[in-house]
Amino acid sequence: MEYKIGIDVGGTNTDAVILDENLKLIHSVKYPTTEDIESGIFQALHLVLKESKINKAAVTHAMLGTTQCTNAIVERKKLAKVGVLRLGYPATASVAPFTAWPDTIVQQLSKTYAFAKGGYEFNGRNLSSFDEQEIRDILTSWKGKVESVAVIGVFSSLKNDQEFRVQELAQEILGKDIPVSLSSTIGSVGLIERENATILNAALFKVMRTTSDGFEKALLQEGVSDAEVYLCQNDGTLMSIDYAREFPILTIACGPTNSIRGASYLADLENAIVLDVGGTTSDIGVIADGFPRESSVAVDVGGVRTNFRMPDIVSIGLGGGSILRQTADNDVTVGPDSVGYQLIDKAMVFGGDTLTATDIAVRLGKIEIGEPANVAHIDTVFAEKAYAKIGAMTEEAIDRMKTSAGDVTLILVGGGSVIIPQELNGVKEIIRDEKGAVANAIGASISQIGGQYEQIYIYSQIAREQALQDAREKADDQAMKAGAIEGTIELVEVEEIPLAYHPDNATRLRVKVVGDLVQNR
Repeated sequence: MEYKIGIDVGGTNTDAVILDENLKLIHSVKYPTTEDIESGIFQALHLVLKESKINKAAVTHAMLGTTQCTNAIVERKKLAKVGVLRLGYPATASVAPFTAWPDTIVQQLSKTYAFAKGGYEFNGRNLSSFDEQEIRDILTSWKGKVESVAVIGVFSSLKNDQEFRVQELAQEILGKDIPVSLSSTIGSVGLIERENATILNAALFKVMRTTSDGFEKALLQEGVSDAEVYLCQNDGTLMSIDYAREFPILTIACGPTNSIRGASYLADLENAIVLDVGGTTSDIGVIADGFPRESSVAVDVGGVRTNFRMPDIVSIGLGGGSILRQTADNDVTVGPDSVGYQLIDKAMVFGGDTLTATDIAVRLGKIEIGEPANVAHIDTVFAEKAYAKIGAMTEEAIDRMKTSAGDVTLILVGGGSVIIPQELNGVKEIIRDEKGAVANAIGASISQIGGQYEQIYIYSQIAREQALQDAREKADDQAMKAGAIEGTIELVEVEEIPLAYHPDNATRLRVKVVGDLVQNR
């Protein structure tokens, strides 16, 4: 028998699961997420291996979904000094890099940037002549000042040869160890948002290196020495550690997508709304044809507007540890503050003195945990009002995710899902699974390798079929680079969006593929 290990770091708990080769859940554990994240991962891994008593040599794959990169941006910590080189002078000089960024994060990144000639018009013509010597001079002046480089070319989503040439020059002048992020491989159409995403990716390489090295070290310490190691992407797929070190930004928001994939697997549904209730927040997403629905709008990451791919998620301040209060006019407030991972210490049913959403569910007899006698004094009318408030908050969030007025199927997962009412307006069926508390870690374990490619093609210059074939081949290359087996890769999504402002039938084409994981035995 062979096994897979899946670990997912949440705001309250770090979950770890072991699945066998038939994807049957063997064992699962929850460990409170620690402030430094890493020690929580180590402890969860140690416990799940110790308690399951499996043969560690039989572990073939280990997957990690982590919040490290998200935390680094939000907390403004552990970020690299980034040099930003924009190809598009003088046309783009009126809006400098880091415009509208929070000062707290700009100071961490050193605010080193330069404009250089280059870039393209929307029709593929040169915006200004690319000057290699100018690039060399800029990069030489950055020696010892930057730890990574972000390269952004105007309309590089149409032609990206200049960005790749700058990458070659940067590695020649600054050294092979300096990571170089290219906007054409990260963001979508929209210069500033694509630039922002590229800068963040360049800033996160140290965080990802520390995280990935730590995970590999933890596995070795626990005796798991022959496993393929992967990190979770935010589109519900996996990527190899080397690929994650190149594109750390793709791990942002991977937690909700892990839960969506796990929920889809547990319910055996490919189309539904998923509600993942944790200890502090609830995430609502959509599973569409087996994968999380992606957001179609620019996304704010830590106060920075970006346009790289992100899951379409609505988060609300509702969880099992949400704190309840009665207002002066006898109304009830639920959250957004929470006792979080301290639920077992602070909730009344566990002997604490803080009234939480979990206490209300116990008081009304919806669940049986802790000591019900500790909440017997809570007024029933107040408890019913609080429970109705929880239901209303949930219904409103679900309505925001709907694309039609009809009732939907809801898959309910997460450790805090016990607080959600059995019936909700706008929901025709609620599906619960006893393994739903660790759906996020299960989602990390059962995922395939993903690859995605996006480019602007001008159909008046290249036939649509040829463009689709080119994009498919490049998406396949990305999947194999991320760790997929050649020959197992399948097309799962094609998106074509015509650019209305372009006179020659230009179209933004996005292709997504998935493939099987590399086997090491």
